[in-house]
Amino acid sequence: MVTNQPDQAPRVILDADACPRGAMAISKKLCEKYHWDLWTVASFNHRIEGTNHVMVGNDPQEADIKVVNLTRHGDIVVTQDIGLAALVLGKGASALSPSGKIFRRETIDFMLEERDLKARYRRAGGRTKGPAPRTEEDDRQFERALKQLMSHD
Repeated sequence: MVTNQPDQAPRVILDADACPRGAMAISKKLCEKYHWDLWTVASFNHRIEGTNHVMVGNDPQEADIKVVNLTRHGDIVVTQDIGLAALVLGKGASALSPSGKIFRRETIDFMLEERDLKARYRRAGGRTKGPAPRTEEDDRQFERALKQLMSHD
């Protein structure tokens, strides 16, 4: 477990505005099991219970900014947002999607470029596929990936 300071517990920080309940429940279970702190960040429109919940306003990037500001080296951030993943990777944290995809420094630039190209295509009137419905396999993959990141020294 890598933390910023020896007296600080390692943390999982959830970008909870769009985090599926399954991923949230798995995060809570594993944090309790491995003695990590679980932090959630969401706008005031979301009701999330927990001792380390940070409520932010409703502006589009407010939760992301708060997540970046909270993140320290060694944390694990759970987010669907590729841009947010890139920012926390730059701070020495790990980033994981709720479907279990581990964002890597080696591939994040490609992912950001792909996201930009798809956004341009949509602005020009094109249509792209949305995410597939969440499955039990997504939960299993997320749990495997989170365990892997939590055990990484």
